[in-house]
Amino acid sequence: MKTFQLSAEPRTDLGKKAAKALRKENKIPVVLNGGEVIDLPYKGKLRDGEKIVVIEKDQSKGLITTDLVVTNDSVRKLIYTPDIFAIELSLHGEKRMAVLKDIQFHPVKDTILHIDLLEVNDKKPVVIEVPVQLEGHAEGVKAGGKLTLSMKKIKVKATYDKIPERVVVNVDNLGLGKTIQIGDLHFEGLELTNAKNAVVCAVQLTRAARGAAAAAAAGK
Repeated sequence: MKTFQLSAEPRTDLGKKAAKALRKENKIPVVLNGGEVIDLPYKGKLRDGEKIVVIEKDQSKGLITTDLVVTNDSVRKLIYTPDIFAIELSLHGEKRMAVLKDIQFHPVKDTILHIDLLEVNDKKPVVIEVPVQLEGHAEGVKAGGKLTLSMKKIKVKATYDKIPERVVVNVDNLGLGKTIQIGDLHFEGLELTNAKNAVVCAVQLTRAARGAAAAAAAGK
């Protein structure tokens, strides 16, 4: 993946009123998830913006998450693009790696209300949706069919540094009326987490192809 540089400041004034005030200043509330797992009760010192979230399955463990604020302009090229990025986050004078987890948009204005980031490292796998790129000339298209892409993105699981910018699917051997499913694909170092029978792409029969097939059958 490409790397995106992003500077953030800790956010200590929380709540709906504070978030609304930030948005009026052309800023966006952000939460950085996936932080350090700690033992409870925590005896360390939290930095500005940090808080502890108790892990539900184990009340003796917690996660440190961080509330942040960024400007709209600083994330524009991160959000409004089909590309995916590893985010190099500048915070507390440190560099921390993250990926985009979720974005909340205003239902009418389509402005960004909130962003969730997930902290990553080269040891722990994460699941990210990666764009699909088709390559080649399908046999079924040569026979008069139409190539369609059913899944623009597929979910892959790997450490962030092993996740590609896109997954390339070769369609050369895809025949008329045939499909390529998730279960047909294999990429070294990547685990595909969509349903095995999910259709990625297909060559559909067109009217012309059906007519040609019918004519060929009638001529036999």
